[in-house]
Amino acid sequence: MRIPAHSVCTAIRDDIVSGVFERGSRLTEENLARRYGVSRVPVREALRTLESEGFVVTRRHAGAHVAEPTEQEAADLLEIRMLLEPLGAARAAQRRTEAHLKVLRGLVRLGQERARRGQGEDLRSLGAWFHETLAQACGSPGLTALLTQLRHKIAWMYAVDQPAVPVESWAEHGAIVDAVARGDVERARALTALHVEKAAAAHRLRRPDRVRTSQHSVNIASVRN
Repeated sequence: MRIPAHSVCTAIRDDIVSGVFERGSRLTEENLARRYGVSRVPVREALRTLESEGFVVTRRHAGAHVAEPTEQEAADLLEIRMLLEPLGAARAAQRRTEAHLKVLRGLVRLGQERARRGQGEDLRSLGAWFHETLAQACGSPGLTALLTQLRHKIAWMYAVDQPAVPVESWAEHGAIVDAVARGDVERARALTALHVEKAAAAHRLRRPDRVRTSQHSVNIASVRN
């Protein structure tokens, strides 16, 4: 049974983002293949993908290493997000499906309910799911991929404080969905731009010595190639 390279890529990326693999640490095909229970072929393909995404760098005579982004590179990511997410919302207002709207409205209801009850532990994952669905609703695979990659890299480089008033944040989510549902391109763009700008202030640059927790402590497959 051959494990797809994209599954290995996801596993390695998640462990980079969570800090299991520290910035600058070496990534050998042999060790990664053993960790995830796969052959070296999908690992090699995954490392090439992660290098194209900026998570991995290949050094001559030294092999693959986890990238070490600068503070300027991290700041640039937030600026790029402020440009692309409003574009994604505007496209979603033109191209969303009823299935997208159903999921977005359901997430807003859950988020508002959790926020009112003070159940902050659920809000981060609900927020990530909301923005992922909004990105998918834009109807552009290229833009969706860029937005997804941005979220991964921002999660890697930044810790995010919970909004001081979560109810207000989820009211903003609801207003964005209303604009998308009405097909109001400019309002969807403007509301998302304001929401992302406010959220940027809650981002704190992570330091390389943050606590590490593994999301993949066991092999991702029970069989080897």
